[in-house]
Amino acid sequence: MQLDPQHTRPTFRKLTRQLSKLGRKPDAETVHKFRTVTRRVEVLVADLAQKRSRNDKKLLKLLGRLRKKAGRVRDLDVQTAALRSLKIPQEPGRKSQLMRTLGEERGKREKKLAKALDNTTVAEVRKRLKRTAGSLEIPENTDPVTMARQKVIDLELDPSAVTEKTLHQFRIAGKRARYIAELAGKNKNAEAIRLVEQLRHMQDVIGDWHDWLQLAERAEKRFGDVQGSALVAALHNVTRAKFRQAVNTLTETRAALAGKKPTSIVAMSHQSSRQSSVAAAAVA
Repeated sequence: MQLDPQHTRPTFRKLTRQLSKLGRKPDAETVHKFRTVTRRVEVLVADLAQKRSRNDKKLLKLLGRLRKKAGRVRDLDVQTAALRSLKIPQEPGRKSQLMRTLGEERGKREKKLAKALDNTTVAEVRKRLKRTAGSLEIPENTDPVTMARQKVIDLELDPSAVTEKTLHQFRIAGKRARYIAELAGKNKNAEAIRLVEQLRHMQDVIGDWHDWLQLAERAEKRFGDVQGSALVAALHNVTRAKFRQAVNTLTETRAALAGKKPTSIVAMSHQSSRQSSVAAAAVA
């Protein structure tokens, strides 16, 4: 299944529009959309283009810098939403304190993002986007579905030792793979649609774990370990449950992409299952 050129050109126009919106109103939705469309452009230029010009390389560098700054704002937005959803009766004061801390840091990160979006930088990004869009060449035989599937399958996975680093690697690879698969465009068949849904589900589950992990680490840094704070203990319980879910989702997705029968990496004991249920109940 070959790539649909009509599905690639609008991506550059979308990023130009999102760049303008981000400068005017860096709210949670705008920041998220900017990061998403930026990654789509990066996939087109870095993963699919037949060759990269000097302009393309400079564009990728500029986009990477802005995406990371927007990412720091986005992280705080999702951590705030996660913390708000945590329903525990203990330590309401500390929860409120952590909410204020997240809000204050979000304000600082937003200012840094706005500073990075100065008129000179924005003008340069637009100019380079236009040049890249006009010169982008993707091989005619490019099959986005096959390429996306292999991007996940080819990553090494030790079934006996899945770590936080492993999950993070698959989280990033899953995003890029999904964006590639979506480039099948209007001609997508059932196989492409199924692949996109599988990758989206894997990305969402692993991403959810990563958001809670960052929140738990932030809370522990501020209030101490689980012995000293019920809030920190609750966050770690949720994070552990989501880690197990993420590992199993990763295993199932890779098996499905490779056409194999999924085997759960994490054998959850009765106690682990009970802890997961309690943790899940704490999240509304």
